[in-house]
Amino acid sequence: MQQNIPVLTVRERTLAEAYEKALVELYTKGTRFKTQYDKEGDPLSIDSTMDITILEPLSDPMIHRAFPGGIDNLKEYTMELTGAKDHWVKNMNDPNDTRWEYTYHGRLASHGAWNELVEGKSKKVGLYDVNQIEVVIDKLSKQPFTRQAQMITWMPNIDNTCFDPPCLQSLWYRILEDDEGTWWLNCNVRFRSNDAWGASFMNMFGFINFNKDVIAAGIAEKSGKRVELARLNWHADSYHIYGKDIENARQMLFDRIATMNFEDRTFNFHDDFIQEMFNDAEKVVKMKIEEYDSSH
Repeated sequence: MQQNIPVLTVRERTLAEAYEKALVELYTKGTRFKTQYDKEGDPLSIDSTMDITILEPLSDPMIHRAFPGGIDNLKEYTMELTGAKDHWVKNMNDPNDTRWEYTYHGRLASHGAWNELVEGKSKKVGLYDVNQIEVVIDKLSKQPFTRQAQMITWMPNIDNTCFDPPCLQSLWYRILEDDEGTWWLNCNVRFRSNDAWGASFMNMFGFINFNKDVIAAGIAEKSGKRVELARLNWHADSYHIYGKDIENARQMLFDRIATMNFEDRTFNFHDDFIQEMFNDAEKVVKMKIEEYDSSH
């Protein structure tokens, strides 16, 4: 009888390479687990603890075709991580409010706020209401080698009992300076639970862009330095494929590896036609959010 959850390690140059390698490692070496979300008849999930290092987060190929979504979904998620859906979070003081428990951006930009959020700010500031994004940018701009530049999401007064607590737990940053004076932003991300097939690619893609557009850009503006993204370390305590998704993952990825070139399984994010699709999706996402707002 197996008593140890496998601890798997992946180290690749690009996001697409790391994503595929992590899924293959999980599929071939993971253990079988029940989950609290299983329906009657669902196969057991495949699970592990996973540690992924992406050495060049912004290098192509970035996009793997075998994720359950499209370019518009990637755009929507990057917008969500910069606050586009923070107003969808429910007021924890209202038991009849059925909106979302949290957004990651809301927890990072207003940690401790648990009243209704309006324009990114709580109506009544919580006891520990902190904009961790501003704190991290300020810390690293003043002292790039600090070991204290981190953000957390977990709020024990809410998350120990709520139905859907945050999967993301923390982000940690530190900067190395090269001989030319460029600052290289290193990042560690920890998830307590990460849906390897249904969400992990979008999660990683989203936080790579969050680090570039929010954290690195903020540090560059504040410090006057050129700031680039160094390696991203992604740690998931539970990195899993739900049993209901195993067959789809097999058809879309695992069964194709032996017969399809890697180049045909990926996209270069920085190719013009992908960039055009990604940028054009912003209008569609805004309309989608407006439609949701008008009906809720």
